[in-house]
Amino acid sequence: MLDTAIIGGGLCGLALARSLKKADRSLTLFEARARLGGRILSAVPATTGEALDLGPTWFWPDTQPLITAFVSELGLSTFAQHDEGAVLHLTEADKAPQGFAQQVHGGARRIAGGMARMVATLADGLDEDEIRLGHVLQKVEDKGDHVVLTFRVDDAFLTVEARHVVIALPPRLVAETVRFSPDLDSATRDAMGAAPTWMAAQAKVVMAFTAPFWREAGQSGNAFVTHEQAVVGEIFDACDASGTKAALGGFLSFPPDLREAFVAGLPMLMDSQMAQVFGSAAEGAEQLYQDWALEPFTCSARDRAEPQGEHVAFSNPLLRRPLWDGRLYLGGSETATQGAGYLEGALEAARRIDRALARARSEEDDMVLPEGLSINAASLARFSAWVATLNDAAFEAYRVRLNRALATQQREQLTQRAMLGAIEDIYERAVDMLDTLPFDLRDVPVEKGRSALMSDVQLPFRDFIQTLLDDIVAFNRTSCALSNFPGEHHLAKDYVQTILRDVAAAWRDFCLAANRRLLAKAEAGLAAVDGLPPGAGPRKGPILTSAS
Repeated sequence: MLDTAIIGGGLCGLALARSLKKADRSLTLFEARARLGGRILSAVPATTGEALDLGPTWFWPDTQPLITAFVSELGLSTFAQHDEGAVLHLTEADKAPQGFAQQVHGGARRIAGGMARMVATLADGLDEDEIRLGHVLQKVEDKGDHVVLTFRVDDAFLTVEARHVVIALPPRLVAETVRFSPDLDSATRDAMGAAPTWMAAQAKVVMAFTAPFWREAGQSGNAFVTHEQAVVGEIFDACDASGTKAALGGFLSFPPDLREAFVAGLPMLMDSQMAQVFGSAAEGAEQLYQDWALEPFTCSARDRAEPQGEHVAFSNPLLRRPLWDGRLYLGGSETATQGAGYLEGALEAARRIDRALARARSEEDDMVLPEGLSINAASLARFSAWVATLNDAAFEAYRVRLNRALATQQREQLTQRAMLGAIEDIYERAVDMLDTLPFDLRDVPVEKGRSALMSDVQLPFRDFIQTLLDDIVAFNRTSCALSNFPGEHHLAKDYVQTILRDVAAAWRDFCLAANRRLLAKAEAGLAAVDGLPPGAGPRKGPILTSAS
């Protein structure tokens, strides 16, 4: 039986596999295509011999720290996207474009040799028997202590058993093509179906030239075509780092059905438009074309049918919950808290699942701790690991309270009340959890009524509120039910501040209660040593006045 099965050989799946491999954890990665990379795809034109990206092209160091650090860690060379020179704008089909000065790409960088270099580097870090290509996932079954996967491989079917399964695929595609037994809950299914797959229905073309004539003319290579007959709507410079291996890239304006209708004449139409924008020097280029709407392992039927809206860089938190008691995880860029749809989001999703798998392994091993830890250090480690699991529980409690309020037709302060109630429940559970841990507090200092262990008790909650708030903001913005409550659908800054003031009061109450519990345990321990009943033993400090 496999320990971890990863479904999907895009960046999320490959990055997770790399992390598991480094931690010496067993894995197998299954990919439906005959290649790895998912939406990352580079092709090499004969004209220049330099790889050109037909999928993701850029990353932005100023706003995307994960992919920036990851590329550096892999030792890949990068260069700045060319943005110097005039930008062209063609507004009418029978007129010449107008030029204007503008930086378009905002500090974007590219990987030398194409994004596929990153895929190849990640694949090289895995053993041959850890990668299975041509495996199309059909069914996922929960068996209580493991999961059974059914794949279609050519004309046959193959079943695989695994303790943990990660589906690092676009959630909307999974919802349409994979059967689950038992079926996923309706809220999770709705969230999967409502998550657009970024760029899934788009098409991209890159054209290779013998020289970068536009640069010689003082143009950046950036152009926008906005008239009704536009074929390629956005154009950019796709040259290599030296600028000598010349290419232009572009995103098509035609929707999927129109691209299919004009498929035979599309190369001529794209060539003609490039010539209209850049002049006769742009005619006759070697074209590399990718229509992602025709990719069955990227684009779902719903992605193809719905027009692509404004990019939303976060996802519904329901997509990030461990399913089937931690045996099943949804991954892929569209599940990310930030950078959903981008390479950044794919890496964030991989990191989230890697941490979740590590926690699951610790729980399965009954929290085996390093030898030599004191009883207090061991208890604090257990408490910290337990707190790390609370965000999912807190969000679920929020969602239950919110649904209850909507069902009873409450209309005021919905988010505020539901979030505060969920947090208070979690804090109450945390205080009770402290009671179950075998602390030895006899020699722990108490100053001004505050146990010295309180800092360690508070530390695991450092990111708890912000993570929960981020999940709530994302959920509210993706909730159809809350679309009728504008103030709850999009939380205003003042409303968030009001909520956080309530949360701060709840945090203070938790700290006071936790400190009282620690002092009571210390008193009980001292009384036991002195042979006195609890409450009669000596004390190392005055009664608590503040612990926050």
